[in-house]
Amino acid sequence: MKFSVPIFDVKNLNFRVGDQEILKDISFQIFNGEYVAIIGPNGGGKTTLVRMLLGLSKPTSAEIRIYGKKLSRFKEWSKIGYVPQRASHVDANFPATVEDIVEMGRVSKRAFFSTLSKEDKAIVHDAMLTMDVVDLKDKMIGTLSGGQRQRVMIARALASKPEILILDEPNTGVDMASQKRFYSLLSKLNKEENITIVFITHDVGVIADDIGRLFTINQKATICNNPKEALSCEEMSELYGIEAHLIHNHKHEH
Repeated sequence: MKFSVPIFDVKNLNFRVGDQEILKDISFQIFNGEYVAIIGPNGGGKTTLVRMLLGLSKPTSAEIRIYGKKLSRFKEWSKIGYVPQRASHVDANFPATVEDIVEMGRVSKRAFFSTLSKEDKAIVHDAMLTMDVVDLKDKMIGTLSGGQRQRVMIARALASKPEILILDEPNTGVDMASQKRFYSLLSKLNKEENITIVFITHDVGVIADDIGRLFTINQKATICNNPKEALSCEEMSELYGIEAHLIHNHKHEH
């Protein structure tokens, strides 16, 4: 169900670096409960766009509202869970357990150096349970596989109890079996927990079957309400600038 006030409302976003136009005249809205994929080639501006939505980078010009508020006035960042690129790439010797990492997701909810409350502990446990990492809670984060670390980092984001989860290239370096499990978990979060999902990738081959809308970003943006129709070889060839051959082999069980 779409509410009258979107989570993100972006109008006429432009970004230039010197004479180079990175993003041009981009406008879109993302509503509560949606499952959106943002795709495009490397260097097409996907991560730059997301950083601007989160106030981490500044556009050359734009009107950006979050939950109806101007970006500059928005303060409720705990509503947004963000898993950036390479978030799961950690030093093998990093001195933190899985539980330590997920507990970091409660920092925005409490004062620094304060102890976790029983409620905080319960939320952390639920986040680990949702992402199926409870059995890993005492393991050091650097000893885990790429797929396991991926789930831990998403659990950390979920520990803040977000209403929207933004994941930037989360499948980098993750094997196919972990990817399928990952899509099943994302679908569960979207359908059962009503968490809005925004999934960013450069690989059209990993687009899940149940995504509701597709945003293609390569300097400009194209919004498609029927992703299966959009994933044609001709359109993807135009987007990526090369001849594309799509193989639809990513169906998964829910």
